[in-house]
Amino acid sequence: MARFLRIRRGQIGPADVGLPSGPGARRTPGLRREELAALAGVSVDYYIRIEQGRETAPSDAVLGALARVLGLSADEHGHLLGLADQAAGRTPRQRPAEAKPAGPGLRLLLESVRPSPAYVVDEVNDVLAANPEGLALMPGLADYAPGRRNTIRYTFLHAAARTLFADWDRVARNCVAHLHTAELGAPARTAALVEELSSASGEFAALWRREEVWVKRAGETAFLHPAIGRVTLANEVLATPGDGQRVLVYQAAPGTPEHDALVLLAMTAENVRAL
Repeated sequence: MARFLRIRRGQIGPADVGLPSGPGARRTPGLRREELAALAGVSVDYYIRIEQGRETAPSDAVLGALARVLGLSADEHGHLLGLADQAAGRTPRQRPAEAKPAGPGLRLLLESVRPSPAYVVDEVNDVLAANPEGLALMPGLADYAPGRRNTIRYTFLHAAARTLFADWDRVARNCVAHLHTAELGAPARTAALVEELSSASGEFAALWRREEVWVKRAGETAFLHPAIGRVTLANEVLATPGDGQRVLVYQAAPGTPEHDALVLLAMTAENVRAL
């Protein structure tokens, strides 16, 4: 593990991670230990112990942060986790599963439930697919590049979310509690998202430290939507076995004002390109 980290640190330069190279030539290629430690959010002394083989049990979160800074692929990250298990004398764990795209059957389901807003999300709430109403229900979600569309990132970092959710505090708490459930099934992606959001949002960091854990299930969410006004929608969560993907559908009974609001949302979503 220590050797792998030393080699990979030598293969990435300051410019690769947005740092100035500084005056003069470097004595050794690659990032300095203190630079990698700072970018990964660990102390220099702790990282030196890892790289010298004196710390044999770094956490998955630390390894995930190091993998992110070093630009490791999913396979390389899995290899690093395997090396860490070996160094700690643990039984090797399964490699973290890579995010899989939503299959054609789930995409057809999203189309079938229109005008109900619907999404396919993975363990960490990355949006793998959405129908036009789904993108229209969360204004600004489509502004993110497809690989960055994540409902938890949206809730904490997008300004529109603060006014969209009538009870933002409850939604935010639910997001963080559910994200804790992904730590075992998708440790690498969970650690990367937690680090990003903790750095950008003090509210997220405080909620994460509370260690509240529960699975997101059916319920109701109240919206203050700029196009359809105040509306409370029921939500259903359907899990697909084996791959960590879930279908999230917001719906209302036909003939109700809430259903009329969804029809109006569908009209506003005609020009929204589905993901």
